[in-house]
Amino acid sequence: MSLAALRTAPVQAHMYRYDDFDKAIVQTRVDEFRDQIARRMAGELTEDQFKPLRLMNGLYLQLHAYMLRVAIPYGTLSSAQVRQLAHIARRYDKGYAHFTTRQNVQYNWIKLEEAGDILQALADVEMHAIQTSGNCIRNITTDQFAGATTEEVADPRPWAELLRQYSTFHPEFSYLPRKFKVAMTGAPSDRAAILFHDIGLRMVQDAGGQTGFEVYVGGGMGRTPIVGKLIKPFLPTAQFLSYVEAIMRVYNRYGRRDNIYKARIKILVHEIGAEEFSRQVDEEWQSILKQGVDAPDAEIARIAAFFAPPPFDATATDAAFEAALAAEPAFAQWVQRNVASHKAQGYRVATISLKPLNADGTAGIPGMRPLTSWTPLPHWPMPVPSGKSASLTSRTWCCRTSAPPICRRSGAGWPRSALPPRMSAWSRTSSPARGWTIAASPTPARSRWR
Repeated sequence: MSLAALRTAPVQAHMYRYDDFDKAIVQTRVDEFRDQIARRMAGELTEDQFKPLRLMNGLYLQLHAYMLRVAIPYGTLSSAQVRQLAHIARRYDKGYAHFTTRQNVQYNWIKLEEAGDILQALADVEMHAIQTSGNCIRNITTDQFAGATTEEVADPRPWAELLRQYSTFHPEFSYLPRKFKVAMTGAPSDRAAILFHDIGLRMVQDAGGQTGFEVYVGGGMGRTPIVGKLIKPFLPTAQFLSYVEAIMRVYNRYGRRDNIYKARIKILVHEIGAEEFSRQVDEEWQSILKQGVDAPDAEIARIAAFFAPPPFDATATDAAFEAALAAEPAFAQWVQRNVASHKAQGYRVATISLKPLNADGTAGIPGMRPLTSWTPLPHWPMPVPSGKSASLTSRTWCCRTSAPPICRRSGAGWPRSALPPRMSAWSRTSSPARGWTIAASPTPARSRWR
């Protein structure tokens, strides 16, 4: 497929897109927080009164300025969203943003009086900062190669989106004992670090070929690092939401609220044991199953349809790619460290770092801009860099993050002139094994099937 053909083809999202319901909820939250900011600046609210309100909108008060954390659920961004993030960094921050290891973006020099304008700018491109802080279910993350890797049992992103919608503004889980983090993967390789999350979900198949989840609980890092425990070897996808809710209910009931350092679910699982925790979850689950919590097939299909792959070029070949590998040792080294197999014949998944050598996950405007200019279609998902791990992982869906001369197919070749600036430095520092993808299409909770 030529670049001209790509530009004239109908634009398809290949990522979740807001509907009127989603837009109305996010816009209402923006308007509500604008009013709360005005009341705080007028002295009608004290800092103690304002603190829980700003935290609900991802706004932290640090030593010298406010920090805003923006959610990028399961790591998918469109080029339009990356441009908007760059605009926010340029207009409201100091020209850069920090990409975290849990697929969020943080701005560290925010003025309180401008926070409402930033949230509006995010809402304009279907983004928000809801539930990026506070004792609630935080951003749901996935394997950075989700939807593209050859080893994947199934794409976990539709299930991450389903859980994101269900958990956002969920009244029972808005004031948990402590923050709660969920990660999902569809592959045997644990690139999503599911064993170090409060809930880790891996998609598997049983002996009959049915798709489901391995469920791990009680993992975490911090001052008490613990590896998650397997409490259910196979959970059918049809009962995904009800079982997760059962876990949340048991934690919400017994998690410690008297000690912030012992309030995470990992401490509860450790103290009562994985077997007893699993027994209590199963008992709660049997009660929930009678309530019709799980999403109907029609809702699951509706969400999954957003993640359909784009039309790949079936004639893609590897000849030019192999020739470039043989001719350019530096390029071959970069490919070895930063390129993985793609499920579509003739395509590759590329990991690209936006950060300079030996730096954290901070990306300036010069580093963000090339990604947007490589993408010919305005709404095709494009990943963003990770934080402490130092790399941006591109889930390469046909021109997902590059123009055809770079990654449309391996047979198109990888000319040095087409590579982004400082690629030589990236080839020495980036590693797909350390990378986390970011992307974006948040939506607030809905209850259509409830």
